[in-house]
Amino acid sequence: MAAITLRRLGKVYPGGVRALDGLDLSIADGEFFALLGPSGCGKTTLLRTIAGLEVATEGAVQIGDRDVTNLQPGRRDVAMVFQDYALFPHMTVEENIGYPLRIKKLPRSARRDKAAETAAELGLTGLLDRRPGQLSGGQQQRVALARAMACHPQVFLLDEPLSNLDARLRLEARTFLKRLQRELGVTCVFVTHDQAEALALADRIAVMEGGRIRQVGTPVEVFRRPANTFVAGFIGSTPMNLLDAEVAGDAVVVAGTRLPLPEPARAVVADGDRVVYGVRPEYLDLHTAPLDDALSGRVVVVENLGSSSLVSLDLPGGDGVAGVGLQVVVPEGREPELGSTGWVVPRAGRSLLYRDGELLGADGGGVVGSGVVGAGATGGGVVGGPA
Repeated sequence: MAAITLRRLGKVYPGGVRALDGLDLSIADGEFFALLGPSGCGKTTLLRTIAGLEVATEGAVQIGDRDVTNLQPGRRDVAMVFQDYALFPHMTVEENIGYPLRIKKLPRSARRDKAAETAAELGLTGLLDRRPGQLSGGQQQRVALARAMACHPQVFLLDEPLSNLDARLRLEARTFLKRLQRELGVTCVFVTHDQAEALALADRIAVMEGGRIRQVGTPVEVFRRPANTFVAGFIGSTPMNLLDAEVAGDAVVVAGTRLPLPEPARAVVADGDRVVYGVRPEYLDLHTAPLDDALSGRVVVVENLGSSSLVSLDLPGGDGVAGVGLQVVVPEGREPELGSTGWVVPRAGRSLLYRDGELLGADGGGVVGSGVVGAGATGGGVVGGPA
């Protein structure tokens, strides 16, 4: 197996469209690494450039101890699983799995033996004589993985391989994929736009925007301490609340309410500084009785999430300024009435401050590319609703 190192990697398409902008990134040997971001951020282009399906305009790609920047895809010792699986419809499962070995000129008997062995590992033994059109989506996905496994590559490259599955099958496939990667110990780079997939599967995540890496870190790091407001708003099933605020001594004033100043930011802010106060909906407690030093607002929406609910409140603005929205996650059975007033208290140590879009008081941890400063994880705690 092998590590992957990218140095100042760039990709510019005709017309000056820059898809990748000077990326520096290191992926460890045997790591399950996710590339996460919205459509058009460059994550699939980056994956294809590692594979050799796209030619880098600048910079270098290294796999293991080899510089593969100018090598053809077949000489890079990587295997790619595509979003649509790209199975040959006229071939059987056995022939699809053995196809990379056929390209390598292995004898037919060796291909059959290897296909049977790999199929057994993935529960496909009874399907070897079927064609892709006779398989379910989950079975097709496993055939695509088996084909990638058959040639024992140094690196697996997965381009949203779960996106064509229904919700339940996706959960099952996610567990299967994580277990398979652990058993094989192979370096895996996984492209997805689904935050839940990235948080559940990856050892580390690179969050991308506009061809740049905005933060690299473990799932805990990017969830609890996003390095900038883009990551804060993108990561998580519900976006982080980002509210305009002003520093006032040892407090921060948010929507007219004085809240404790987050400890990591104390040394880098001054009285009167304009900042953005960030706190996740999961790290807020909602009360139905008045409390001092609590954000108060009118309940306008309650969304059922199953075992919890997402409550949206309108916070009043001051001096003729329009109010702002605040979202809180509450446990099942604790939902407030629509139109009622709620008092919201941030949990200690769970709020963050941003200035000019960047996290204040960042204390290291995440590895970051393209000149963006990262942040490490802090604390623990349970995601949930009010006390």
